[in-house]
Formats: sequence, structure tokens, C-alpha cells
Amino acid sequence: MAMSREAFGSRLGFILAAAGSAIGLGNMWRFSYQASEGGGAAFVLLYIAMTLLLGIPLLLAEFSLGRSARLGPVGALRQIGGRHWSRLGYIFTAAGLLILAYYSVIAGWTLRYALESLTGQLPADAGAHFGAIAAGNSAVGYHLFFMLLTIGIVMAGVRAGIERASLLLMPMLFLILLGLAIWAATLPGATAGYLKYLQPNVEDFLNPDVWRAAAAQAFFSLSLGMGAMLTFASYLSRDVNAPQAGTLVALTDFSVAFIAGLVVFPVIFSFALQSAVGASTVGALFIALPTAFSAMGPVGQAVGTFFFVALAVGAITSAISLLEVVTIWLIDEWQMNRKPAAALAGLTITALGIWPALNTDALGLMDKIAGELLLVFGTLMLAILVGWKAKSEMQAELEHGASTFWAAQVPRILAVLRWFVPPVVLVVLVFSARETWQMMLDFFG
Repeated sequence: MAMSREAFGSRLGFILAAAGSAIGLGNMWRFSYQASEGGGAAFVLLYIAMTLLLGIPLLLAEFSLGRSARLGPVGALRQIGGRHWSRLGYIFTAAGLLILAYYSVIAGWTLRYALESLTGQLPADAGAHFGAIAAGNSAVGYHLFFMLLTIGIVMAGVRAGIERASLLLMPMLFLILLGLAIWAATLPGATAGYLKYLQPNVEDFLNPDVWRAAAAQAFFSLSLGMGAMLTFASYLSRDVNAPQAGTLVALTDFSVAFIAGLVVFPVIFSFALQSAVGASTVGALFIALPTAFSAMGPVGQAVGTFFFVALAVGAITSAISLLEVVTIWLIDEWQMNRKPAAALAGLTITALGIWPALNTDALGLMDKIAGELLLVFGTLMLAILVGWKAKSEMQAELEHGASTFWAAQVPRILAVLRWFVPPVVLVVLVFSARETWQMMLDFFG
């Protein structure tokens, strides 16, 4: 029997919390880099397609499982699929734990850059500066501070912690990004950035790596395959129109990523920093943009402060959901109270995160294993469970509370989940496994 549990106080609170889980560094860190590497507009269009055809059905699959079982990933998958399916719940939980361990290191960088922007300490040679602070004792310190913030919010509970933080932070994030996008449009060279970002190249559509990257970005950005959306849905009232809410979350997530691109690309092209972006996954945010902000003087100091504050806000809302996945496992499976469960989960993740804080190569390897391979495998199994094994039960769950229009869409969404999602995700999984294996050989060899 499902335990009695906390619940979101409002539909808006749930949507903002779920959107906060989806919206984070994946929108502004990974998205800008992947768009640059994937030919700009080609990646953006494929990302939109993957979000609509893969992301929304998988998101609603997690919603249906969590709201039906009213348990975290392990308990929900055991209840809906049977004892053997609980193993997938453990994979979800492990993915959330590993992702937050390195994600918090990157979030710590955003906190540091926000502080340096505020105090006018961004150096002219951003590449050398990032190389000096990306790993080491200072990176560990900011990682610890960020994790303490995250643990504190999750300890406060669903309404007093997660929902309240989302209601405050998400509107702040939107306002900052919109202001920055308007400012970026005034930069000389912005047009060239927009063309790179918005004008597709047909050849890029034929590149399988661009397809794989777009799919992986959709999974990562929407927090799929890590149990975060499933966990949040377990706190959702059955009267809420789940298909509509899921679609709003996905569209909100894409909107933030798209607006972030409207900031990043004009700045990069205005200051001719394209090479810094292609140098690494962190090139756009922690080398190219700080270089531009430093060169702009007092205006750059203000813009840089707002930009990195927005990054930090997005990071904390996503980190909350990742920590909640591990916390709810301790609450559901080990009958722990919330505060000690959040503290234990958070401290374990904090300790694990010291490795990537000291070694950026380890961070990259963890991102490849957890941020791509485990997520893609998890989404494949999720599609099989909801699309095939528990289709009727999950259809009834999604139709409950839905309006006539949205209830009529549920069979179509499940048909896509049943027939289209598994083969596409399987192809992505093969590419991800190949790349992950090669990276592991390079790292340990």
C-alpha cells in the first residue's frame, strides 16, 4: 500500500517545480554547446522534434507511473511492473545520484562566476582563469556550498521547500533571461549569431551524431530517465490535467533553452568567440561569455552578474529534483523521516562529487555515463513498461482529471510511446554506448 505523503499545494506549484527540474544547466550549458557543434538551427529543429515525439510521451509516462503509485521510482516500478521492474527504479535513483554529484560542481562554477561578475573580478583571460579554478580546492568549496543550499531546501519538504523555492525562482529566471535576450539583440554582430542559430544547413540534418545529440539533450533537459518527474508526479493530485501539465512543462523547458540561445549566440558572434565554444562543453558559458563580459567594462559586469545568477537559479531548481529522487528512496524504502533522509542522501552525493571537483576528466566521464547512457537506457525501458506492459492502466491514469480534448490525445500519445519511441531510443542507446565505452577506454587506459 502506498504511504501517505506530502502533496503540492497548487497546480501552478507543480508545473513550476517540474519545469524547474527540467530547466537548468542543461538548457544553458549543454544546449548552447550542442547547438554550436550540431550546426545551430539543424540541432535546434531536431531538438524540437525530439521533444515533441520522444520527450512529451516519456514525460507523461513518468507522470502516470508516479501519480498512480504515489511512490518514488523504486516503489512505483515495483508496484506497476512487478518485482523485477524495481531494478529500473534503482537505475533511475543511481542516475540521479551520479548526475547531481558532478552537476553540483558545474553549479559551483556558476556561483563563483556570479560572485566574480558582481565584484568586477572577471579576468580578461577567461580561458586561463577557468583552467585554474575548474578543479581543485576552490571547486570543492563551491561544490560543498551549493550542495548545502540544495540539502536545505529538500529538507524543508515539498510545499515549504521545493514548491516555495520554485514559485520564487522560476519567474526570476524567466525575467532575467528575457532581459538578457533583449540586450543581446542590440549587440553589433547579433545578426550573424541569429543566422547561425536559426538558419538550418541541410547537410547537418544528415549527420547521425546531430540526431543522437538532439535526442540525448531532450532526455537530459527534461530530466527523463532519472526518476525526477516520476517522483514529483507522486505528489500530484489526481484531479490535475496531467497531459496538459506535461505539455506545458516541456514547452516551458524548450522556451528557456531557446531564449538562452538568443543570448549566447549574439554574444559569441559579436565578440568573435566561436573557437572558444567549440573547444569544450564548457567553452560557451565559462570561457567565451566571461571574455565578452570582461571586455565590456561596467555594462559587462552587470550583464555577467545577471547571466550567472540565472544559471545558478536554474542549477538549484534542477538539483532539488535530483536530490529528491534519492531522498524519496530513503523515505519510501527505508522508512526514514525527510530531514535525515535528505541529509544522508545529500552528504553522500557531496562526498562523491569531490572526485569530479578535483578532476574535470572524471566530470566528463560521469556526464557521459549518467547524463547520456543511463538516461537513454532508462527511457527505453520506461517506454516498454508504459507503452506495452502497463498500457491500459497508465492510459486510465492519464485520462483521469484530463479535459475532453486532452483525454482524446492520450491514446495517440501512448501509440507514439509504444511504436515510435523504443526503436528511436534504441538507436540513440547504441551510439551512446559506443561513445561511452570509448571514453572509458581513454580515461582508464
